[in-house]
Amino acid sequence: MHPQIVQDKPGKCPICGMDLVPKDAHSEPALDSSINALTKPVNAQVVATIPAISAESGRRIYASDVYGIITYDTRNQTSISSRVGGRIERLYIRYNFQPIRKGQLIMEVYSPDLAAAQRELLLVARNGGEMLSAAKQRLQLLGMQSAQIEQVLKTSNILYRVPVYSNSDGYILEKSATATAPSAAAAMPAPSGGASGDGMSGMSGAAPAAAAPAPAAPTATPVMLREGQYVSAGQSLFTIYQNRALVAEFAFPPQLAARIRQGQKLLFYPTSDENHMLSGSVGLIEPVFRNGMNFTIARVYLNDRQFHVGQLLSANVPVIYSGGWWLPKRAVLKLGNKSVVFKKEKDSYLPMTVTTGIETNDMIQIDTDISTWKVASNAYYLIDSESFIKTNN
Repeated sequence: MHPQIVQDKPGKCPICGMDLVPKDAHSEPALDSSINALTKPVNAQVVATIPAISAESGRRIYASDVYGIITYDTRNQTSISSRVGGRIERLYIRYNFQPIRKGQLIMEVYSPDLAAAQRELLLVARNGGEMLSAAKQRLQLLGMQSAQIEQVLKTSNILYRVPVYSNSDGYILEKSATATAPSAAAAMPAPSGGASGDGMSGMSGAAPAAAAPAPAAPTATPVMLREGQYVSAGQSLFTIYQNRALVAEFAFPPQLAARIRQGQKLLFYPTSDENHMLSGSVGLIEPVFRNGMNFTIARVYLNDRQFHVGQLLSANVPVIYSGGWWLPKRAVLKLGNKSVVFKKEKDSYLPMTVTTGIETNDMIQIDTDISTWKVASNAYYLIDSESFIKTNN
């Protein structure tokens, strides 16, 4: 029936042939309340038939994978410096990480101060003064050995070169070299996008994960120090790393680092051999911010010489979580610094803000009480790339 057809008596519509109905001047057209839910904006609620799930609760044990690297024990490293200022006459170190022995001659330095001190020694010895012991002690502090001092007194010949010897066994590294001991930061893999296997996890807009950087293994590069170069007194020239005791450094993300304690046992194995399982205790926990990454390094001190510096390691750390509720990661939508789940209300889903905790494997911990909620099993099915979610909390 067409509403523009109005008559003063009963009849039929001349257009469609339907019977005319009486018109009440005091009545208003009634609205069908069944379509109210369909007329609300999609950023406030979503009408969908996606399955709804309930959150799980209780204590859980998850094993988290962490990665590390074998490096030198910094407690055993020593530094070599020149006791006098002068010019390097002879240099016997040719490349970084060159193996050396304790007492090995590293370089010879010409020093005018040393020559002047020897002249004073000869003058004091010639005049028979009481300052002879003080003059000898001064030369010893400048780096001369007792046998060399006695040789100067015996022959009256001045030694213009001061020998510099190694004070320990190990591998020598130039202080100004760019090659450093490898760190666990290089072994950390880039965070993955966490694909859920349903083909919709990529809708979160996460960029593809970058490739993990290669570990900084020791490199035998030539030393930059050259013969004829001048050094100052006390200038640190070389560092000696010892390989009799190595360290396994493991990098823990912030969420997992809070549950690591000193003395805790770790099971780890070389990345190239999963069957070679070893155990060790955490000896040091160190928060680190490096290369724009915030993580914690746990060090396991090793006495086993079967490892080599730069070797990659993997560890499996079981962690017990208690409290909160657990949902699949795909059921929680990340909106910047907010996390949203879609709560089911009758035939529609309402976006609700929740507080999240630990993320392990394919599950995420929810701190908000959602024990009585039914939520969408996959939140990413309920949005598109231009959605602006308006939460109802």
